[in-house]
Amino acid sequence: MHKTPHAMIYGTGRSVPEKVLTNADLEQIVDTTDRWIMARTGIRERRIVEPGTPLSDLASAAAREALDNAGVAAEEIDLIILGSVTGDMKFPATACIIQDKIGAKNAVAFDLSAACSGFLYSLQVASAMMAAAGYRRILVIGAEILTSMVNWQDRDTCVLFGDGAGAVVLGPSVDNRGIIHSCLGSDGSCANLLFNPGCGSVNPPTPENAAAKLHTINMAGKEVFRHAVTAMTNAMQQVLQEAGIAPEQLNLLIPHQANLRIIEAVAKRFHVPAEKVYVNVDRLGNTSSASIPIAIDEARRAGKIAPGDLVGMVTFGAGLTWASSVIRF
Repeated sequence: MHKTPHAMIYGTGRSVPEKVLTNADLEQIVDTTDRWIMARTGIRERRIVEPGTPLSDLASAAAREALDNAGVAAEEIDLIILGSVTGDMKFPATACIIQDKIGAKNAVAFDLSAACSGFLYSLQVASAMMAAAGYRRILVIGAEILTSMVNWQDRDTCVLFGDGAGAVVLGPSVDNRGIIHSCLGSDGSCANLLFNPGCGSVNPPTPENAAAKLHTINMAGKEVFRHAVTAMTNAMQQVLQEAGIAPEQLNLLIPHQANLRIIEAVAKRFHVPAEKVYVNVDRLGNTSSASIPIAIDEARRAGKIAPGDLVGMVTFGAGLTWASSVIRF
């Protein structure tokens, strides 16, 4: 491996709502069945917040866990990056609100919008800023409350999404551990395949636009599935090749938890056995930018990631965007 890590993960944390929404619950809301949902997505249940819950609450809880796990005080954090598309407000950046809530008074804070790729995009930005600008303790968060923009009458999308937050604390690399390599990509020509048309400058939040449900998620499911498998496969191949790592060297693969069929297709392409693929989409649904950091924290605390392990991560989201990373823990 010819890549030298600049940043490594010192600690992890996560926060998911207590309320569980099962497929049986969804059968009472929309024309669907548990069998239909499981066959197409592999999702059994997802966690959802109570209405009016701010994203900054979920994100701050995950951040505090990560700080505690890393043994780092909030005052030591000098940069906070939040990957999210469901911030508390259009502005200010929700990262600034999180900074205040956790007491990270010395941190620069900003949000990054890359949909489901938000966490890995943020991780790469953080690593680059540590290398180029001298930041030493960075808090990277992926957090979403996608149920705030779900159309509960659209059975193709409302069954997919859950809420949650995951966070990591980054510090300088030690013993060649850390973020070995990352690859990012995007294709704006396919932006119309997965989008929320409302609340921006094109369709401002008027009563008419709200009545037309322009504030909800629109998705061309079959096309998104096809692009996701191709983009995630290519992104994983690229990051492994450029890092000089063979798929069989990975101790664990953490794909974006969007759909079990996508996860299985990507793992099959690289001949990664099921026991080396982390899956929680059945319990949490698609939590967008939160899915990978939540999975990292679950895997570490369950003993599925040990110091020195090589972990591959890959994701895909609206934009279209995609990203992959290889990390030595």
